[in-house]
Amino acid sequence: MKVLKFGGTSVGSVESIRKVAEILSSYKKKEKFVVVFSAMSGITNLLVEVGQKASATDISYQQILKTIEQKHVSTAKTLIDVKNQGKVIAQLKLVLNELQDLLQGVYLLKELSPRSNDLVLSFGERLSSYLVAEFLKQEGVDVTFLDARNVVITDNGFGSAKVDFKKTDKAIKDYFKDVKTSVVTTGFIGSTEKGETTTLGRGGSDYTASVFGAALDSEGIEIWTDVDGIMTADPRKVKRAFTLPQVSYIEAMEMSHFGAKVIYPPTLQPAFKKNIPIWIKNTFNTAFEGTLINAKTSATDHSVKGISSIENISLLNLTGSGMVGVPGVSGRLFGALARNFINVILITQASSEHSICFVIDSKESAKAKAAVEEEFEHEIKAGKIDKLHEKDNLAIVAVVGDNMRHTPGIAGKLFSSLGKNGINVVAIAQGSSEINLSVVIGKEDLTKALNVIHESFFLSDVKTINVFVVGVGLIGSALLKQLQKQATYLQKEKGFKINVVGLANSKKMLINENGVALTSWKEKLEEGEKANLKEFVKRMVDLNLRNSIFVDNTSNKDVVSFYHDILDESISIVTPNKLANSGLFKDYKKLQETAFKRGVKLMYETNVGAGLPVINTLNDLKDSGDKIIRIEGVLSGTLSYIFNTFKGDKKFSDVVKEAKEKGFTEPDPRDDLNGKDVARKILILSREAGFNLEFDDVVVENILPAPCLKAKTVEDFFVELEKNNSVFSKKRDEADKANKVLRFIAKLENGKAEVSLQAVDSTHPFFSLSGSDNMIAYTTERYKERPLVIKGPGAGAEVTAAGVFGDIIRISNYLKG
Repeated sequence: MKVLKFGGTSVGSVESIRKVAEILSSYKKKEKFVVVFSAMSGITNLLVEVGQKASATDISYQQILKTIEQKHVSTAKTLIDVKNQGKVIAQLKLVLNELQDLLQGVYLLKELSPRSNDLVLSFGERLSSYLVAEFLKQEGVDVTFLDARNVVITDNGFGSAKVDFKKTDKAIKDYFKDVKTSVVTTGFIGSTEKGETTTLGRGGSDYTASVFGAALDSEGIEIWTDVDGIMTADPRKVKRAFTLPQVSYIEAMEMSHFGAKVIYPPTLQPAFKKNIPIWIKNTFNTAFEGTLINAKTSATDHSVKGISSIENISLLNLTGSGMVGVPGVSGRLFGALARNFINVILITQASSEHSICFVIDSKESAKAKAAVEEEFEHEIKAGKIDKLHEKDNLAIVAVVGDNMRHTPGIAGKLFSSLGKNGINVVAIAQGSSEINLSVVIGKEDLTKALNVIHESFFLSDVKTINVFVVGVGLIGSALLKQLQKQATYLQKEKGFKINVVGLANSKKMLINENGVALTSWKEKLEEGEKANLKEFVKRMVDLNLRNSIFVDNTSNKDVVSFYHDILDESISIVTPNKLANSGLFKDYKKLQETAFKRGVKLMYETNVGAGLPVINTLNDLKDSGDKIIRIEGVLSGTLSYIFNTFKGDKKFSDVVKEAKEKGFTEPDPRDDLNGKDVARKILILSREAGFNLEFDDVVVENILPAPCLKAKTVEDFFVELEKNNSVFSKKRDEADKANKVLRFIAKLENGKAEVSLQAVDSTHPFFSLSGSDNMIAYTTERYKERPLVIKGPGAGAEVTAAGVFGDIIRISNYLKG
């Protein structure tokens, strides 16, 4: 015989009750069954409210009573055929009249005792079970209605009564000796030997099913609910959670203790003793197989079976030198808590015996603190034990799985994934069974932590990287296009999905936690709200998404001002913006230290050489122990083009004008020709090489005559430049005579950085440069005779975007590892 239980949502409406009847109609063809019903969805809450209002002499309790009556009577009128309606509705009203009389007494006495409250609450199951039983009979399912109070015998612990299994098992077996049909019974309720109605506490209807199953040595218990079974994590917080096909009793107990709401621990106890399998199934998705709970865990590729959590907890810490080596401290501590009926969720103690931490429901923290401080009053006064230290707004995350036993690396993987996302662990607990590893974290990090852990243990083949992009001009647009084009490849071959969550430019901003479609980002951004950089950063931080990367494609100092706060919130940064790394050295150092401290990355490969591997190569040389002797570079694509093109009889002013028309220069070419941009780049390379230089330490040769610098407009500048063409022609002619070419070169040597226009011969790597290419030459102890040379396009939206993309991939690989 099977025992089935249907929850409140399964009997919450006419449609769902019809669905239940369909399910049970298929069972009647196979065998007899016992089916347990909860109260209709929402009714138990109404019964709690109606009792409280009646005891408070609030006459509005009568309106709530009418609502309860209307719910059941209207359901009966819809479900039950007209010829049978009179009898069924009369019986429902008879039970409802009993409830009305009870509430009238509560109203007059102005008191709702635990005993009376249990009786009030019992009406939900009594009404729903009778109503569904009558509908099943009408649908051809042969059932007998049983009020579980007649067979489930408990003590008088009203509110959470304990079952007397010896008497209950006998009563159930005796009843079923004479029953020839299937049986419908009430969940959640029982009675004392005196006939007083009791309730079984949280998860009571599941417990009823388990009690019946154990008493009848059932072949299986089925818990029908509104979800597909036990899931790897809470699907409301982890969207990629999935149903587990099978879990062991122990795994289910651990998961349900730490917040898995599908079942409740006592439900498993009677079935556990009798080794009865339990199925969790979905009333509204009968084709889905659900989750099987039995003695053994299933074979799986995952070492962790599930992730559970509890919110709104407090951690209390008892510390003091007077605890060390003193027997009985733990006994006194937990004895004091037990005497005050305070449930301890988690315990951890330092091996030094100097402290004991324990976790409880936040609602009980004040009571717990008072109880413990009273117990250790003398020790606290003597200074041997400190006053109890309390931390609130916490949550517990537990990873559970039989396969965790003897599997190395579980804890390392857990803490690594949390650490890389800036999630601080307040306390840790693991039993010697190795089935459960629990961590206490800040409540604000719970959703982030659940997703990080779930990805690490269940979806390690694909990790979601959440990206926030500021600046969607030439570089930003090219980046988004590249991200879209490579999305499938990255997910399939590299195992991560780039999810662009935020976009912003100078006018508009847009944040969508589920991701912005890259096929229509321009239109979506145009529909976004007015740009506010401070608000954009705040929302990014408040979302607290796992694996977050902030991408700054601007050259805006205002964006840079947020870098420290972003890194401090454990969000990595990728940027081609040179201002952060070429400002004051102390600010540069602070960003580096903050990123290191928070375990995140600050990536800026594109600060020098656009998409060329300039900075990474320098760091690899340095980190591998090579010594940097000299760095030389043509670091400006604009100046490279100008001096590579300045040949023959061309006028310098014409070459500069041509470069401007092709978009190589800034709107005012003097911003390129003054050498300051190149100075910033060599400054960045100097700092990466280990030299603590400031911008003013870089010696920059001024190549422009004074009239050109003083010109008020760009047009005036070109007039003055044409007047001074001879200055540049002379330098070119002198170089030609010596078989040399002019190159605008940045150099770092002996801790000194300079930028100047130089003539180089054919033995120099820069001699063969063409177009707008950049070239960097590293002379080191290992590359002393022939420098290590990096050459390629050093400017342009596509190559710069590719460099930014490369940094995003490097961070993604770090987060995935």
